[in-house]
Amino acid sequence: MAANDGLAPWPGSNGYGREEDGMCHDDVSTPVRANTVDELHSLQRKPVGATAASRVEERHRQQLQSISASLASLTRGTGPKLVKGDPERKKEMIGKAMTHHHQHLTVPTICVSDSDLKFTHVLYNLSPSELYEHAIKYEKGSFITSSGALATLSGAKTGRSPRDKRVVKDETTADELWWGRGSPNIEMDEHTFLINRERAVDYLISLDKVFVNDQFLNWDPENRIKVRIISARAYHSLFMHNMCIRPTHKELEGFGEPDFTIYNAGQFPCNRYTHYMTSSTSVDLNLKRKEMVILGTQYAGEMKKGLFSVMHYLMPQKQILSLHSGCNMGKDGDVALFFGLSGTGKTTLSTDRNRILIGDDEHCWSDNGISNIEGGCYAKCIDLSQEKEPDIWDAIKFGTVLENVVFDEHSREVDYTEKSVTENTRAAYPIEYIANAKIPCVGPHPKNVILLACDAFGVLPPVSKLSLPQTMYHFISGYTALVAGTEDGIKEPQATFSACFGAAFITLHPTRYAAMLADKMRKHGATGWLVNTGWIGGSYGVGERISLKYTRKIIDAIHSGELLNTSYKTTGVFGLDIPTEVEGVPSELLDPINTWEDKESYKMTLLKLADLFKRNFKVFANYKIGGASDLADEIAAAGPNFCF
Repeated sequence: MAANDGLAPWPGSNGYGREEDGMCHDDVSTPVRANTVDELHSLQRKPVGATAASRVEERHRQQLQSISASLASLTRGTGPKLVKGDPERKKEMIGKAMTHHHQHLTVPTICVSDSDLKFTHVLYNLSPSELYEHAIKYEKGSFITSSGALATLSGAKTGRSPRDKRVVKDETTADELWWGRGSPNIEMDEHTFLINRERAVDYLISLDKVFVNDQFLNWDPENRIKVRIISARAYHSLFMHNMCIRPTHKELEGFGEPDFTIYNAGQFPCNRYTHYMTSSTSVDLNLKRKEMVILGTQYAGEMKKGLFSVMHYLMPQKQILSLHSGCNMGKDGDVALFFGLSGTGKTTLSTDRNRILIGDDEHCWSDNGISNIEGGCYAKCIDLSQEKEPDIWDAIKFGTVLENVVFDEHSREVDYTEKSVTENTRAAYPIEYIANAKIPCVGPHPKNVILLACDAFGVLPPVSKLSLPQTMYHFISGYTALVAGTEDGIKEPQATFSACFGAAFITLHPTRYAAMLADKMRKHGATGWLVNTGWIGGSYGVGERISLKYTRKIIDAIHSGELLNTSYKTTGVFGLDIPTEVEGVPSELLDPINTWEDKESYKMTLLKLADLFKRNFKVFANYKIGGASDLADEIAAAGPNFCF
């Protein structure tokens, strides 16, 4: 094309490029101010001003000093040499550390072990984007799915290991904690804990890098605690970034020393020859030292539930009740708590688009009201669909951790029905990913306490109003029924009980939590309800499951206050008060005996379930609160009495 074809040449050129030297040069844009690719990449990151950089360096020095103290060996008495940043830039960072003494900690010049000769890089409170990069680059099995979520693998363990959980029994916890039959607390001594702690610390500081999260638990600012999580995997760091409350930059500057520390060395096994160890896995709590050690399991849920156990110990000391429950709030400020084991519909019923979500799993009830313990949600993904759980589906996006899911090799679309790795597939995401979440996650005192049971025996009514002793009894019992199948096709209900609807996580005796619950309900005028989301018209295999439509109508009637202004009648055996009518629910369904054709079979099944309740409650019946048995006797009397 000639220069006179109607298009103007570039300014300052002889045509469409400079040709003074006989060559055509493309100088359309200003050249970048970089001589190397590395210099070009450095221009991507926004620099910090000189004054701000000085403050950042001082803050980094303090953070490293605190983290080194956390990682200090109890036998050597010193912490490791730490330097901030990615080990990929090792030479640059260590060069700075050697040149500027404020970039690392002064350590003894005499080195007594190989670990004293090396730096451990600290990756501190990284953003999700940075953690994605580390996971994808260094952790096999990490992929970005089509929704933007990070798919990861938790290794050989795809669930918690309750039989490998240990709690240090010392002069304090020996009297305070619940030990013995029915308790989840399996004892270990402090010496054994320190052996495992040393093993975990030695493993962590032997690595080129460790991830450190400084975060909070409990949205109530007056009662929150500071937690530090030291881990070896980006997956674990991102998981806890999502599950704990994320501090602001200002809060991080004044974070100081943590109230509790987790040492997650899950990629490294414990020594099976160590006293109290029964496998290569050990999850150890030391409440006096305020530390938790994880060895031999990479399942991230151990950290979440370990901290929940800590809250079950710390909060009652402040007369704050810790609860394994869902929680939502209506537009008028009415708060409801939902308790229920797996399969009862707790997540479905507490996640209501007509109400605001305060939290889905862990809460505290203090004099200030209700508050979420966590900063995120940990949802089951098996058989997840957009139609069934639209809120969870929409929350699975960039920043979300997807554990052990299976996805298409090419499209990276997740198949939530696939169980090749495990049925316990999970999604961990920040709570603000739920569209109707309340931020901050706090609310006024609850008006309704809803205990959910999926009764596959088909004898509990769809809804009952509970007295305070009945609320305590059913709260301690934590009942639901599962359907068990055998290879030859025989299926029958199996009762399961979990004290306080979370026996695996509590530290004190269940009766103590129940007494606190009743006290707060009495003080703030809350009403207790037992809602059966299971079967009517017969046991599993004969009857049918109560329609979710009817259960939602019942829950709506509880929220609205309708059920406080209706008439009731009392059932036999369990002595439950059942409403005679609920708007939108057929009245004949409200009393289960009406739905059974075989009335004698109903009575026999009811007595069978009552006997199971009685047998279960024997574990708790003799516990004395404050040296007195009056309350325990009152709670026991609220159970079934075998009289029609």
